[in-house]
Amino acid sequence: MDWGILILRLGLGIMFTAHGLQMVFGLYKGPGVGGFSKMLGGMGFIQPLFWSILASYTCLIGGLCLILGLITRIACVPLIIFMLVAVATVHLSKGFFITNGGWEYNFVILCGLISLLFMGSGKFSITKLFGA
Repeated sequence: MDWGILILRLGLGIMFTAHGLQMVFGLYKGPGVGGFSKMLGGMGFIQPLFWSILASYTCLIGGLCLILGLITRIACVPLIIFMLVAVATVHLSKGFFITNGGWEYNFVILCGLISLLFMGSGKFSITKLFGA
């Protein structure tokens, strides 16, 4: 089971870290905080810069925590909230299937995050290394 948790943590952690690097620093052809803020403003978010910074660093820091197995359960909570907001504001109106921009992919990510929320970091983690 611990190997499965490790694979799930690494997969989701790498995905969120890469996404966070796009959102925070504009790496990998991402929008950076400023571009993401403009997008949120265009969607009607009040205080889009605040939400852009919060969401961007949630992805980056949360992803790193998953990779390391550091406070995994705690890290999952804001990532779950981030994904639920993405579903509610962007994908829900487009139906389920990703081919139409729907929430299918988000659903799979949420299932993985909720699984980690219940299972924790597993044996191969910083948390277990230090006996926490």
